[in-house]
Amino acid sequence: MTTAPTPVTEEPIEANAPPMRAEVIALEEAMKRECELIELPVKHHFAKGVYGRELFIPKGTVLTGKIHKYSQLNIMSQGEMSVLTDEGVKRVKAPFTIVSPPGTKRAAYAHEDTVWTTVHGTEETDLEKIESYFIAQDEAEYLEFCRTLHLEGDKK
Repeated sequence: MTTAPTPVTEEPIEANAPPMRAEVIALEEAMKRECELIELPVKHHFAKGVYGRELFIPKGTVLTGKIHKYSQLNIMSQGEMSVLTDEGVKRVKAPFTIVSPPGTKRAAYAHEDTVWTTVHGTEETDLEKIESYFIAQDEAEYLEFCRTLHLEGDKK
């Protein structure tokens, strides 16, 4: 039997893209066309009801994040980065912790080797199921997710 990962809590999702989304997507598309893409090392951590995805980001790396369907906890335990937020570029230094709202997609530059961990509430341990449940692969998938969630909320 296959079941979807179940988050510990769910919250309403906003269907409107955050203000800086277009800029982040444009940067991501330019990077795909013009840059050598690298695979960043990832460590996966599991505890009861919690999944942590730890990413090592080498100094000098420019990166964009994924679109998260739900809010998530982010912990920078090492390093220093400039991060594009809805309020503009912010330079942050470890230790740094933030809760990102649903629909968040960021761009960043690593001034130092950085360790960034994203934490999701789930009992699931299958990485493909976790990714499918918590991450939208693109803007269209995220908007469809929001629309579906809104329609399901109307039925209650």
